[in-house]
Amino acid sequence: MTYVVTDNCIACKYTDCVEVCPVDCFYEGENTLVIHPDECIDCGVCEPECPADAIRPDTEPGMEDWVEFNRKYAELWPVITQKKDPMPDHEKYDGEAGKLEKYFSPNPGKGD
Repeated sequence: MTYVVTDNCIACKYTDCVEVCPVDCFYEGENTLVIHPDECIDCGVCEPECPADAIRPDTEPGMEDWVEFNRKYAELWPVITQKKDPMPDHEKYDGEAGKLEKYFSPNPGKGD
């Protein structure tokens, strides 16, 4: 099992999760985060830390595509291990449906 970041993170990018990750498996895009599924040790400490409820176990239905999404971008983006401020206007986007199609940017973030 692994945990993955879903589209609830897009345009919010809370980073509370990266601060508690014991293996530094989060990677930063311009407006979202991902978890490298091959580095995640399935500890689950990140899931309750996410204010946007964007982190899910891959055992939930429909997560297969998210595992591949997370893997793809974790291999392209820089690692992030320290908490940063969320995206501007994050409250406006928190909980909005369809954020992958509307707002996702494939560009990397700054990382640490």
